[in-house]
Amino acid sequence: MKVGFIGLGRMGAGMAASLLKAGHEVTVYNRRPAKAAALAAQGAKVAATVADACSGAAVMTMLANDQAVEDVVFGNGGLIETLAPGAIHISSSTISVALAERLTLAHRELGSRFLSAPVFGRPDVAAAGQLAVVAAGAPAVVKEAAPLLDAIGRGTSVVSETPAAANLVKLSGNFLLASVIESLGEAMALIGKSGIDRRRYLDILTTALFDVPAYKLYGGMIADGRFEPAGFAAPLGQKDIRLTLAAAEALGVPMPLASLLRDRFLALIAQGGEGLDWSAIGGLAAADAGQAQPGPAKTLALVKA
Repeated sequence: MKVGFIGLGRMGAGMAASLLKAGHEVTVYNRRPAKAAALAAQGAKVAATVADACSGAAVMTMLANDQAVEDVVFGNGGLIETLAPGAIHISSSTISVALAERLTLAHRELGSRFLSAPVFGRPDVAAAGQLAVVAAGAPAVVKEAAPLLDAIGRGTSVVSETPAAANLVKLSGNFLLASVIESLGEAMALIGKSGIDRRRYLDILTTALFDVPAYKLYGGMIADGRFEPAGFAAPLGQKDIRLTLAAAEALGVPMPLASLLRDRFLALIAQGGEGLDWSAIGGLAAADAGQAQPGPAKTLALVKA
C-alpha cells in the first residue's frame, strides 16, 4: 500500500521502518528532516512538506501531543486539506478524546476517513513491529487499514466504530501503567528502607504475584534507579494523565488516583526531571523517605525530596 508517515520520533521511526519491512511504499515527513535519513536508506521516500506525504491511500501520524497533531492536520497545507477523497488518516498518537472527536468530524466533512489506532509499547517494541494496536472506526476503514496495522503490531484490538473510543482506552491504559509505577515505587521505598534487597523483592513479586511485563520492566527500572535514556519521557506521562482527567471530568467520573499521579508528575518535572523516563515518578517515594537510591548521581539529584 502507498502510505505516508508523519512523525519520526523514537516510536514513529520504528513504526515507519516496520511498514517498509512489510513491503509498503512509504513516504515519510518530519519537521526535522535529518530524522528521515535512516529511513531513506531503507527505501522510504522523504517528503519536503506534509502535503507531499499525503498522496497515497493512507497517511499515519505519530506525534507527541494534541498541538502537534492540530498543526499537522489543520495548519496551512495540512493533512485535512491535502488528503484525497476517500483516503484514510490513521492516528496512532496518544491524543485527547475531544481532539479525536474533532478529527472524525473534520474528515467526514471533507470526504476523507479517520481511524484512531493508538498503540501500547515502548520504542524497542515499535522497532520490532510488535506493538499492541487499539483501533476504532468504521468497519470498512478498519478492514482497509488492516495491512498497515498488521505491519506495526502483533495484533489489533478493535473496540468500537467510534474513533475516540480507542483514545479513551489508550489513556485509561496509560493511567493504569502510571498507577503500577507509583505503587511499585512506594512499595520499594518501604522494603528498601528496611534493608531488603530491591531486586530480590522484585523477583518475589514477579514470581508469586505479578508475572506481567509491566511489573518486570518498570520494577527493574525503579529497583536500579535507571531512568535514562527516556523511552517515554516524564512530560508525556504528565500529558496523558492530564488528558485522562479531562475525559473523566467530561464523563462525570471521579478519578482520585489520577489526580495523585498528576501531582507526582508535576513534582518530578518541577525538580528538573523532564528529561527522565516517566518511571522516575517511582523514585519519588524513596526520596520522600530520605532513602539513598541506586543509579546515576545526576538522576538521583533530580528526584531528591
